[in-house]
Amino acid sequence: MIVITTPTGDIGSRLLTTLLNHDEELRVIVRDPARLPDAVHGRVDIVTGSHGDPEVVGKAFADADAVFWIVPPDSQAVSLEAAFSGFTRAAADAFTSSGVSHVVGVSALGRGTPVAGTAGLVTASLTMDDLIGGTGVAYRALANPSFMDNLLRQVSSIRDHGVFTDTAAPDRLAPSASTGDIAAVAARLLLDRSWTGVDSVPVLGPENISANDMARIMSDVLGRPIRYERETLEAMAARMTGFGLSDAFVGGMVDMMRAKENGLDDGVARTPENSTPTTFRQWCELVLKPAVNA
Repeated sequence: MIVITTPTGDIGSRLLTTLLNHDEELRVIVRDPARLPDAVHGRVDIVTGSHGDPEVVGKAFADADAVFWIVPPDSQAVSLEAAFSGFTRAAADAFTSSGVSHVVGVSALGRGTPVAGTAGLVTASLTMDDLIGGTGVAYRALANPSFMDNLLRQVSSIRDHGVFTDTAAPDRLAPSASTGDIAAVAARLLLDRSWTGVDSVPVLGPENISANDMARIMSDVLGRPIRYERETLEAMAARMTGFGLSDAFVGGMVDMMRAKENGLDDGVARTPENSTPTTFRQWCELVLKPAVNA
């Protein structure tokens, strides 16, 4: 039995689709079962509720061998500790009491770098990894860079104004991964549970790429000029605060983006094993272009 959290999310939904093609019993934790695809109903066991709820995870983890764990973003969090380790604590207790043997979690690059302790959301995620690893389960933290799919939040700006924004220096090269590739790595780990101990699994995408590179590739794929505009951290913070996000979440985002600019994602050497296949151009063709043209 494999338990999947966030089965309607970007990564969880892709993972669920993949695992449905294998001979595994599946259980999902979901707040609203109606959001699951019709084809899923009747093929998986559904536990309704939040995976931050002790009663829900206690029920969901009963007789489970493995768990796919993602903490959902909490833009109203009173603290980053509450958003990550606080949310995870009930599950960590349930891993032990339920006899779960293997956990795969979504986390971030940065462990071991000089900025790991001041990286806001990433620092909180790494602390969550330590909490899970301390339960005695075999744990693999997927150490991810920024997601290519984050650009989908700017589809309207890309389509209507030919502009996307971020806080990175225009020419700074950094890894970037697609959520589809992250789900594929998670599936491989969940299906082959021969691994033991606690470790990180970097998911770096196929190449390091800059914002200017992204603009050039998007222009080619979309057949229209797309340009990158760099946003200051102060402007980003003001914009997020204006949307009503909590001070803790905004501060965590600012600290994370500052840490990325100072080498947070540069601590892992690229190898064939940690380089996933989907290029940014392929992602634009398969994901961004249909979204822009919708």
